[in-house]
Amino acid sequence: MLITRKQRNVLLTKLHSSSLRTRMKTPVLLLCFLLAIGVFGADVKSVMEGDSVTLHTDLTDLRGYELILWIFGPGSTRIAQINNVVNKISIYNDVLNGKFRDRLQLDERTGSLTITNSSTEDSGLYELQIIGGKDVPPKKFSVIVSAPLPVPVISRNSSQCSSSSSSSSSSSQQNCSLVCSVLNVGHVTLSWYKGNSLLSSISVSDLSISLSLPLEVEYQDKNTYSCVLNNPISNQTQHLDITQLCHTCSVDASNITPEDGLSLGHLVLICVVIVVTVLVLAAVGMFCINWKYRKTDQPCSSGDDLAEKDELKTVSVRVGESVTLNTGVTAIQSFDVLQWRFGELNTDSTNPFSVIAKLNEPNNFNCTGHDETNRPRVQLDQKTGYLTINDIRPIDFGIYKLNISRNGRNMISKSFIIRDSTENGENVPQETVTLMNGEIMADTCL
Repeated sequence: MLITRKQRNVLLTKLHSSSLRTRMKTPVLLLCFLLAIGVFGADVKSVMEGDSVTLHTDLTDLRGYELILWIFGPGSTRIAQINNVVNKISIYNDVLNGKFRDRLQLDERTGSLTITNSSTEDSGLYELQIIGGKDVPPKKFSVIVSAPLPVPVISRNSSQCSSSSSSSSSSSQQNCSLVCSVLNVGHVTLSWYKGNSLLSSISVSDLSISLSLPLEVEYQDKNTYSCVLNNPISNQTQHLDITQLCHTCSVDASNITPEDGLSLGHLVLICVVIVVTVLVLAAVGMFCINWKYRKTDQPCSSGDDLAEKDELKTVSVRVGESVTLNTGVTAIQSFDVLQWRFGELNTDSTNPFSVIAKLNEPNNFNCTGHDETNRPRVQLDQKTGYLTINDIRPIDFGIYKLNISRNGRNMISKSFIIRDSTENGENVPQETVTLMNGEIMADTCL
C-alpha cells in the first residue's frame, strides 16, 4: 500500500507538532514512526554520523529510462539526477544552502545514491523517481543519522549522604545518593539498571540537550548497577562501583566541617605540617650561618692541603743548574699570604734575611738584600707558590725560607739549604727535617 506525497507530508507535520508537545517521549516513537512509514513503502536506513549510506535503486540497467531523479525533504528538493535523453549526470550542490556539497555520489550504471560523511542534518526522507520507459513506482528511504553516544558519567549527589533512621530503631539505615548524567545528546534514552532489570529511565527527542537521572542505593548494597544511554542503533554503558563512590557517613569530630569546607582533622594536619616546616627551615638556616662562620674562622677545612707544619730541607745543586723549591701546596688561595726570603749560610742579626718574592702582597718581587741582577733568574709560580732559580750562581747558595699565613696565622714554614754539590768533591745528600719549634735561626726581616 502506498501513500501520496501530500498524505505523507501531512503525517510528518502532525507527528512533528505532537513531538513538540511531548518533549520527553522515548526515541522508540521515532523508530516506530519510521517503521510505520516503511509499512507504506519507505526503506529505513540507520547510520552513525560520519559514515556513508547508499540508497539502492535495485536497477541494473538504466538505458530503458529517460530520467532517474532523487529528491529530499518535505519540499521535494531535487538533489541529483541522470538524464539519459541528453546523456547527462547532474548533482545539485547549491540547493538547501549547499548542505550536500561534494558529499553526493551517483552510480551512472544503477542510479544508486551515496551520501558520504553523513551528519545528523542528513536525516529525513529521500525519494527516487523514475520517468520514461517501464512503469516503476517511486521508491522512498527514511534515513536516520545518529551522533556517537557519549559514555554516561556517574557521580555522587552534592548532598553526599542521606540518612534515614527511626527513633525506635537502634541502628540507622544509610543511603548513597547518585546521579547519572550526559551532555549534548538527542533522540536518546538514559536508564538505570539493577542487574538486567530496568529501574528508571528518561527519554528526549530534541537535539543537543543534557540529561540526568538520580538513583539512591544502600552503601552496603552488593547488587550490580549500571547506567545505559541508548538510541535506535547504539548504546553506551557505565557500571557503578559502590565501594568507590559510596561510604559510611558517620557523625563525629573528624567530620565536623567548618565554613571553608575543611574538616577539623585536615586543619590540624595542615597546622602541624606548617609548624614542622618552619622548624626545619629555622634549623637549616642556623646550620648554614654557623657553617659559614666556622669556615671563616677555621681556614683549614677538610680537603685543604694548607696544614700547619715546619720543615728543613737540604738541596744540593751544581753551578749553572736550576732548582725548584716546593711549597707542598697545590693551590694558593686569594686570602693566603706567601713570602720567600733568602739569607747566606752565616746569616745572623747583622746580616738578616731579605724578601725575594711575595704573593697576595703589593710588589710581589721585592729583593732588598739579594743581587738585583738575580730577578730575571728567579721565577714564582702564581698558583702553587713554587720558587724556581735558574742558572745557579755561587751567590745563590744559602738558606731560603718560606712562610704561608692565613688570617694573620702562620700555617707553613719551610727552610731550604741550597749547597754546592761539588764541595769536598762529593755530592751532599738531601735530607728533610720537620722542626718542632718552627724556626731554625733568627728572622729579623719582615
